[in-house]
Amino acid sequence: MTEVVDTLALIRDRVGSHLIVDADTGYGNALNVVRTVREFERAGANAIQLEDQASPKKCGHFEGKALVPTQEMAGKVRAAVDARLHPDFLVIARTDAAAVEGLDAAIARAAAYAEAGADITFVEAPESLEALRRIPREIACPQVVNVVIGGKTPTLDAAAFGAMGFGLVLYANAALQGAVRGMTQALQALQSAGRLDEAGGLVATFAERQALVRKDAFDAMERRYA
Repeated sequence: MTEVVDTLALIRDRVGSHLIVDADTGYGNALNVVRTVREFERAGANAIQLEDQASPKKCGHFEGKALVPTQEMAGKVRAAVDARLHPDFLVIARTDAAAVEGLDAAIARAAAYAEAGADITFVEAPESLEALRRIPREIACPQVVNVVIGGKTPTLDAAAFGAMGFGLVLYANAALQGAVRGMTQALQALQSAGRLDEAGGLVATFAERQALVRKDAFDAMERRYA
């Protein structure tokens, strides 16, 4: 938990937009969730996502997952709601029950978590269009859908998900998978040709890099303070 808080604080120092932070299982029981929520909110999160897997948890699109009892997770949700300091801090409750207990059980769990106070619920890894349609239709609170590229959930465009009733689409690994492909292609080109420069289009330009790390702002501080 403390490693995530440290990373969150670094991101918040550079990013002004809203941040949803994945807290896995809350790092323990309901009492641990209280501490997690307070630490995350203090570090700059706008929303926290908690899930009902048993520890150690697995990726939602992997096999062999195990769940905690519904009431245990509902208690974590209530603890998270009670622990937040600002009413605009959102609690997202995720269930991985679809793969373990079936879609009916997953929808029932999500409804129980909404009743416990979750602002948004998230049924992970539905595997068909019909399953996707049922989730926002049968749960009376805002819904998240998670697209793991290459995973179990059908990939639709944002408009199609919105038409079904989902309010938010997560692309959990899009940046990671894109970065892996980009790094692989750039280094393969370097290995093959023995050189790599801006002209090939495989790397960001030096100017783009400097803009990304806000070098102009540091230059301005140097002129002002040095």
